[in-house]
Amino acid sequence: MKLRLNRTVAIAASGAMLALTVPAVGLASSSGAAGKPTFTIGYEGPLTGSNAQLGLNMVFAVQLAINNANATHKLPFNLRMATYDDQGSPTLSPAQAQSAIHNKSLVAVVGPAFSGATRAAEPYYSAAHIATVSPSATAAALATGKKNNNFMRVVAGDDVQGAADAKFLVKTKSVKSLYVVDDGSFYGAGLAAVVASEAKTLGATVTSNTYPETGSCGGTASVSEYTAAATQIVASGATGLFYGGYYCDFGLFLGALYSAGYKGVIMSGDGSLSPALVQGTSPAAAANNVYLSVAGGGSATLTGKLASAYKALAHFPAANATYAAQSYDATNMIIAALKKIFRSKSTVKSLRPGLITALHKLTFKGVTGTLSFQSNGDLNAKTIVDFSQVQNGVINSIGHS
Repeated sequence: MKLRLNRTVAIAASGAMLALTVPAVGLASSSGAAGKPTFTIGYEGPLTGSNAQLGLNMVFAVQLAINNANATHKLPFNLRMATYDDQGSPTLSPAQAQSAIHNKSLVAVVGPAFSGATRAAEPYYSAAHIATVSPSATAAALATGKKNNNFMRVVAGDDVQGAADAKFLVKTKSVKSLYVVDDGSFYGAGLAAVVASEAKTLGATVTSNTYPETGSCGGTASVSEYTAAATQIVASGATGLFYGGYYCDFGLFLGALYSAGYKGVIMSGDGSLSPALVQGTSPAAAANNVYLSVAGGGSATLTGKLASAYKALAHFPAANATYAAQSYDATNMIIAALKKIFRSKSTVKSLRPGLITALHKLTFKGVTGTLSFQSNGDLNAKTIVDFSQVQNGVINSIGHS
């Protein structure tokens, strides 16, 4: 089915780009810049709402990459960034995708950031032949069965991460009875399903349940569901618990588990890997000892001058910014591919599909490693899954798979 872009919706959505004060332009300042064409790299992800911190981590890294590229004064074009705030929501993302598509200078997008939002937006980006390089959308189904996919990602899918999480719980932490919970989201349910399946294969007894996203995470369920859930989990005798979802609800869940007296091993994935998890947990001590995971070079961070420049833009440190390094690499991959295919008479119409092909041919050495894409958009390289633990209110790296 051919998709029709709703221009009215797209124009209305573009106003959301201006709602958050983030750097919107990263143009070179040299006098020679005026004679060059200007192209836009978009970022789509949550910049407001309950999940905003994850999006903020990424957007400042995108701007940093653009700033640094322009500052070389060696590009045959100028670059700027446009932001598309979908709040991580699959309901809002189609309008933001349409807004991006109607940007006449936009050549590619970093993102979308969340898996559900990506699934909802991708039909529009695909129809417009726009490359989307996500730093963080991990649902396996986004790449499964696709060829020359316009969607690519610089992290592994949940099939890889979920298997590593299950092995960590069952083999490393000796969990024999595992309770697996998800928030009903495309991301959370997908990751939890992999963990449950792999844990069973490894010999654990697994109980699964879904507790929908609450109003704190953009959903409609009441937070009271966690009180009942915690009581049920304690009564089950499970020695381990895995949560598939985002920090905005996981923090509430941890508080309920703490009050109910749960003493087992607790783990969640990258959707919960943020200092905002600890800030949103009451009491804060309820987050202590929780394990967290992230795939695709999650331990790689912006360091040295890059870290200083990032903090100057974001006003928070890169070390605490999950997916900042991946966003920096995703942006630089787009820039490298654009340099390869740009010619003096290139148009946005020709560059958009050209970037898809160029990105699939690209091998790029970034801060997270050497990156290249399979035809379906997944990474070629073997992926390391990194593990962290909340210790005295701080998320500390403890190793990798």
